[in-house]
Amino acid sequence: MKTAPLDFEKPIVALEEKLADLKAHSREHDVDVETEIQRMEVKIEETKRQIYLNLTAWERVQIARHPARPYTLDYLGLSFTDYVELHGDRLFAEDPSMPGGFATIDGHKCVVVGQQKGRELKENIKRNFGCANPEGYRKALRLMRLAEKFGLPFVALIDTPGAYPGIGSEERHISEAIAVNLREMMTLRTPIVAVVIGEGGSGGALGIGVADRVLMLENAYYSVISPEGCAAILWKHRKHAPEAASALKLTASDLLELKIIDEIVPEPLGGAHQDHQAAIDNLRTAVAHQLDELCDVPMEKLLERRYEKFRRIGEFKGA
Repeated sequence: MKTAPLDFEKPIVALEEKLADLKAHSREHDVDVETEIQRMEVKIEETKRQIYLNLTAWERVQIARHPARPYTLDYLGLSFTDYVELHGDRLFAEDPSMPGGFATIDGHKCVVVGQQKGRELKENIKRNFGCANPEGYRKALRLMRLAEKFGLPFVALIDTPGAYPGIGSEERHISEAIAVNLREMMTLRTPIVAVVIGEGGSGGALGIGVADRVLMLENAYYSVISPEGCAAILWKHRKHAPEAASALKLTASDLLELKIIDEIVPEPLGGAHQDHQAAIDNLRTAVAHQLDELCDVPMEKLLERRYEKFRRIGEFKGA
């Protein structure tokens, strides 16, 4: 998928265009410029490392939202096998923004649910831009209970700017649907692994995010509010989103330090959209490793640890 470069990627694009011109000139005029080409390739790699290894919080948010990133269905098609999708919440409707069903990952049979965005306008409308309605969360809960019933671990792939805030969503009690999921996931008698693969926005993310292990891709973000929303409240203007992103401590490294997440899943240099297969392989390895550990823990101990994990979040010890 061809997309415009992000602002901080423009120096890399400019160098790559110069390299392409140099190669074209060499072919057209039969000139040996191999040394210059090699020098330019080294400079491009150095520039990439310098930029991508020193990203700001706002730049990571931009990568997390990149439309060419792997989405939930990409992971379900390649990280998981034997995926069988289940539909509907048995109460109101099917929510295409929250696909899920039975699957296998690295030998572990499981139930998996995730939030799905669209890349084209038509698909985004179908998937509601990754913003689930109440029926999406109730479908997720139905699948969680199936996982518990059949003794299968539950895996959640989080990628949403937030739950859908429309009138119909409010009429069907979106807050209640998310709240019920928080309560039920805390006592669900099966191992739970959640992975933030892109955006992890507010209660929409947390509605499938109460887990024994919470993982994040390196360039994902997880926050109580979007940087733009925070900027609009505190600075009265969206232009302050970069400052808000830094203040919110929403990056994977920040959240690992705060012990809100348990593991950072590495991405290819430049982000998961640069190499889908590498990102997909990394996620499969990380989730399988967590399931190997969790499936050996006695259930009562697992529930106790899950409770303590979330009770510790937000603790503050003053002087």
